[in-house]
Amino acid sequence: MPLLYSFRPIFILPKAIHLLEIVNLIIAFMFNSLMFYFFGGKTLSYFLLSTALGLSLHPISGHFIAEHYVFQQGYETYSYYGPLNAITYNVGYHNEHHDFPYIPGRNLPKVRKIAAEYYDYLPSYTSWIKVLYDFVTNDNVGPWARMTRPTKIGHIQVPSQQEYEQQLQNTVNQPKKQD
Repeated sequence: MPLLYSFRPIFILPKAIHLLEIVNLIIAFMFNSLMFYFFGGKTLSYFLLSTALGLSLHPISGHFIAEHYVFQQGYETYSYYGPLNAITYNVGYHNEHHDFPYIPGRNLPKVRKIAAEYYDYLPSYTSWIKVLYDFVTNDNVGPWARMTRPTKIGHIQVPSQQEYEQQLQNTVNQPKKQD
């Protein structure tokens, strides 16, 4: 799941790499190299295991599922309004984030308060633990229930995940042309 969550945007909607992203990769590589040089391989193992644990099954990781898995037909995204927002930089205010992506996370509760008439009727969660429980026990929800849809960028139609996989399968199964 952690690798899928990290690399999904690269495969679904690839974007050009910018200079600051290259600078970021260089700095991260240098930092990790220095940590390895001064403190050894156990330090890098600690970093990797901490990342894996942070993305594994625990209460806060419920937000990975809560954001884009369809629990109620007709709604693509869901917000979480619970106490864990205080320690997760308001990552639970997901609908508000989609509506106003350039507003800092610390201000998303203000957005909800100002525009309550738009957000109060939307389905939401008060427990990420319940989201995880429902994901595991509800037969109508599972890995197949993630929201996907065709996207259009300018005049270019980006295929949905299912269309992409079908195109890939068709390409693989095509016989090679003889010259």
